[in-house]
Amino acid sequence: MDKQQDFVLRTIEERGVKFVRLWFTDVIGTLKSVAIAPAEVEGAFSEGIGFDGSAIEGLTRIHESDLLAHPDPTTFQLLPWRGDVDPTARMFCDLTTPDGQPGVSDPRYVLKRAMSKAADAGFTFYTHPEMEFYLFQPGRRGETPVPVDSAGYFDNVPGGTAHDFRRRAVRMLEDLGISVEFSHHEGGPGQNEIDLRYADGLTMADNIMTFRTVIKEVAIEQGVHASFMPKPLAGQPGSGMHTHMSLFEGDRNAFYEESNPHQLSAVGRHFIAGLLRHSEEMSLVLNQFVNSYKRVWGGDEAPSYIAWGHNNRSALIRVPMYKPGKSQSARIEHRGIDSAANPYLAYALLLAAGLKGIENEYELPAEAEENIWALSEAERRALGYRPLPSSLDHAIARMEDSELVAETLGEQVFRYVLDNKRREFEQYRAQVTSLELANTLDII
Repeated sequence: MDKQQDFVLRTIEERGVKFVRLWFTDVIGTLKSVAIAPAEVEGAFSEGIGFDGSAIEGLTRIHESDLLAHPDPTTFQLLPWRGDVDPTARMFCDLTTPDGQPGVSDPRYVLKRAMSKAADAGFTFYTHPEMEFYLFQPGRRGETPVPVDSAGYFDNVPGGTAHDFRRRAVRMLEDLGISVEFSHHEGGPGQNEIDLRYADGLTMADNIMTFRTVIKEVAIEQGVHASFMPKPLAGQPGSGMHTHMSLFEGDRNAFYEESNPHQLSAVGRHFIAGLLRHSEEMSLVLNQFVNSYKRVWGGDEAPSYIAWGHNNRSALIRVPMYKPGKSQSARIEHRGIDSAANPYLAYALLLAAGLKGIENEYELPAEAEENIWALSEAERRALGYRPLPSSLDHAIARMEDSELVAETLGEQVFRYVLDNKRREFEQYRAQVTSLELANTLDII
């Protein structure tokens, strides 16, 4: 038994932990959990906990259903919302087959595989996401949601629901070892943002899954409803998961080169070029729901065209301003991911696309200096700004022939995502909406 496992077992005993939740996600990114008694933890470390993978969306086929969940002791944390009554802890799990092979449909393994490829090239992948979400009054499913306030960007609402909510959520995240950089009210009524401090890609994907759970738990505690739906309100901003990214070679930021424009190295330029070239085929994973494309094409600063720019918030990829000469903070920001993405799959694809750009030395096109939203369609075409997919079915079509996505996700995850999203779009296309009834029922 290694030192980290021994630490977990001692902590369970010393803190009187009554339940340990083992966490993992399905392919869509829904958090799954099984609770075990403290006496079972040592066996879980050595042998794993068996379950029927075919019952979980996308994990296995029926004829190969058995899987084992192996808890990662480095992710052990007490859950603060459980309090001192029946203290409960959690650990994220890696999934394997009974013969010890990695679960090919385990989203955590997909990201670990991509990060291993980066490590083979000498890189460590770091991310820092800006998490946006809405807070609504309690209501019935299917009703138009009612925001908890009418505040706007950076508004200070003393004693307001959002202010108290963020304070409680940040404190709970810190208790879980997740560092927060900023928190504030976002542009939409009831919309909030909490930015997580940078960490390596795998740790951050785990943190994002924990973050979503914390936000939901605090919402229940405070009698409101929290949603990461990409575009819950027509005419209001959608919720993104803008992600800042960098590659390090040891302690050196591989994106930094003092003598280059914007102090962006050749590695950084090739990485951006990879993201741009493969943007359309990755869209189905970065924006995985029908509703996602109402955010992408709904205005309110969501990027709709494939371009990059220095501090240009209308571009898909932004090179932020940072303190001159501060090499450690050199990074790029991808603004196309929404808050409902599976972070393991999304980060695996972003990393893979960037590495492909580095490996093949993709040439970076000219940067966008103008407001892309303000240009005409003819001007955008002349400047080479290709549009992102405009709907879920367009995103499906772009991903179907993608070698990069198939290779990165693995055949089983790749096929499941496509099949699942085809079903979602067919269900959506079969609906008769209130807009159709209002516009045509009485006039035809």
